[in-house]
Amino acid sequence: FGLWNPTPEIVISSEQFGITGTEISLKDDLDILQKTFRDFRLVLRPARKHKFRVEYVPIKYEADTILRRSIIFNGNIYQIGLPIQGEFKWDAWRFGYEYDFIYRDRGFVGVIAEAKYTHVSAELSTPINNDFSEARAPIPAIGLVGRGYLLPNLAVTGEFTAFRLPENDDRDYSGKYYDFDIYSTLNFTHNFGVTGGYRRLTLGYQVDNDFGDFRMNGFYVLGVARF
Repeated sequence: FGLWNPTPEIVISSEQFGITGTEISLKDDLDILQKTFRDFRLVLRPARKHKFRVEYVPIKYEADTILRRSIIFNGNIYQIGLPIQGEFKWDAWRFGYEYDFIYRDRGFVGVIAEAKYTHVSAELSTPINNDFSEARAPIPAIGLVGRGYLLPNLAVTGEFTAFRLPENDDRDYSGKYYDFDIYSTLNFTHNFGVTGGYRRLTLGYQVDNDFGDFRMNGFYVLGVARF
C-alpha cells in the first residue's frame, strides 16, 4: 500500500442529442491541480512461477473555477465567464496472472495477462446547468515483467502491459491502454520493505462520439508486507 503522485493530463468529451462535445482539458479548462492518490497492490503466489495480481487506484479530481472559454458537454453549452464546479472519478482496477518462464536466484522474466476494469465518470455544474457522463469497460492487456537483484535485499523491476483496438469503419468504438512501471524494492527483513518507482499510465477510448484521453505519470512509494 502506498501513494502515487501523477500529472493530470486528462481530456474528455461527451456527446448528447447529436451534438458533438468539446474536448475539455481538466488541467487547462477546469484548473485541476496535481494531487496524490492511494495505490493498493496484492500479489498471491500459489507456486514459484505463478502469481495472481490485483491492483486498485481510486482517482478523483474536483474543480471549482471560472470558464475562460465556452464548452459543450453532454449536449449543453457552458458559456465563458460562468462559475463551474466539476468532479472527475476514475476507479482503475487491474486483475492479472503472471507466469515467470525464466526464474533464477538473481531474478526472473515473465509474461502478464490481465483485465483492466475501468469506470470513468465526469460531472459538471453551473448555476444553470448540471450534466453527468460515465463509461465502464473491461480492457484486456498482455505484457512482460522482469526483475533483477542488485544486492540480496535490493531488487529492480520493470513491467509493461498494453492493449490497442484501432479505429474501424465497421464499429463505433476504439481504445488503447499502455502501462509502464519501473521500481526498486529494498527489503529490510524477509517480511517488510519499501518500494519506490515511476509509472506512466495511458488510456484512450472513443465510444460513438464520446472521447477520453488520459496520460498520467509520476513517482510513487509503497510499503511492502510479505507473508
